[in-house]
Amino acid sequence: MRISVVGAGYVGLATAVSLAETGNEVCVVEKEMDKLEKLKNGISPFFEPGLEQALNELIRERKISFHQDLKEKIHNSEIIFIAVGTPSLPSGEADLSGLIKVCTQIGKLMRDYKVIVIKSTVPVGTCDLAKRIIRENQEDLYDFDVVSNPEFLREGTALKDAREPSRIILGCGSKKARNIMQKLYEFVDAPVIITDLRSSEMIKYASNAFLATKISFINEIANICDKVGADIIEVARGMGKDKRIGSDFLRAGIGYGGSCFPKDTKALIQIAGHVAHDFKLLKAVVEVNNLQWKKVVEKLEFLLGDIKKKTITIWGLSFKPGTDDTREAPSILIIKEINRLGGVVQVYDPVIKGPVGGAFEGVTFCTDPYAAAEGSDAVILVTEWQEFLNIDWQRLKKGMAQPVLIDGRNVYDPHTIVANGFYYSCIGRPSVENRGFVKESMVDVYNIAEKRWNIS
Repeated sequence: MRISVVGAGYVGLATAVSLAETGNEVCVVEKEMDKLEKLKNGISPFFEPGLEQALNELIRERKISFHQDLKEKIHNSEIIFIAVGTPSLPSGEADLSGLIKVCTQIGKLMRDYKVIVIKSTVPVGTCDLAKRIIRENQEDLYDFDVVSNPEFLREGTALKDAREPSRIILGCGSKKARNIMQKLYEFVDAPVIITDLRSSEMIKYASNAFLATKISFINEIANICDKVGADIIEVARGMGKDKRIGSDFLRAGIGYGGSCFPKDTKALIQIAGHVAHDFKLLKAVVEVNNLQWKKVVEKLEFLLGDIKKKTITIWGLSFKPGTDDTREAPSILIIKEINRLGGVVQVYDPVIKGPVGGAFEGVTFCTDPYAAAEGSDAVILVTEWQEFLNIDWQRLKKGMAQPVLIDGRNVYDPHTIVANGFYYSCIGRPSVENRGFVKESMVDVYNIAEKRWNIS
């Protein structure tokens, strides 16, 4: 099939590559000239494992092309995917201005039947809005269909997820569009769920909101574990064996970030508000996440006391491994707070080598984990890149001013770290810094039990 993909972000580019690899003729439309020139030369505008190699192969085989304007290819396209960004407005609502511009252009340029596929994450009812905008901007009344086809790509594995999706959701209003989309996805070995437009739009938001809920829930359990002496790793392992719960997204830490969960949870709260529903549960999920990053700073102050003029090392800046995306990354908030408290920050990230979009100004970027920890009073693991899992602890300790390690992602074995002479603290696991506090907390628990049940 002949396909146009409008928008060359994570979603658009991964979608375009996966569709081109299955024999379709794909053109990508990107309005930003810098990004467009990189793409034409086989350079990915962002870090995503395997994407650049796949991109270069498709360019050599002439299976994918790049253009600045949709009018160059619209008349040759049977299907148009819209994958433009829908960032959060100050209110939390999704900004649909980019999508509206594309729909307006499609309406003006259309000369025959098209299937317009909304791949961007959009509020419920956006597909109906898209249909109205396209229709209002047509010079003549050409037939078309709008399809909702939400993405479920994870940054760091976006290309794999596009090639091997867990499911395909198709919100279709006509048999013709449904048949075209089913033919397009014949290569997929996964369930294809066909539903109405609005249910399809809601599936995306509901999925991300539920995953965010699991993360905030396990983080709250971890915060309790910190105070009662339980081990969140063991708690999550026991919970995850229940098939009704599952083990995915039960890793406690410093909270979620990135371009999806923060944006989509806020947007769903706004969607609910527009229909007079107070989404109390999701508001609590967001509130928990907004506070969770502070745990590592609290632990830092517990172990070091006043951190003014002390050097703090941050390992990892991206919101998760496998990507260079720092949108809503906990690292930004942690660094800002350390700076506010007068600390000096040294950082290392395997793919981010300097300030990004105004973030990380005033910090020292280093060449490797050991250089970042040189002369440091504490190391905070923020992003669990593989490189940080293979550390020579004695080499690290030798270069530090004080051997303090705060594990914001619970990736290290506490016994190993303590055996190497470090003061170690993590999220929701018994560790050196909280043993005394745990004993005091448990005494309070016993005292309450004695009074209530007359336990002697």
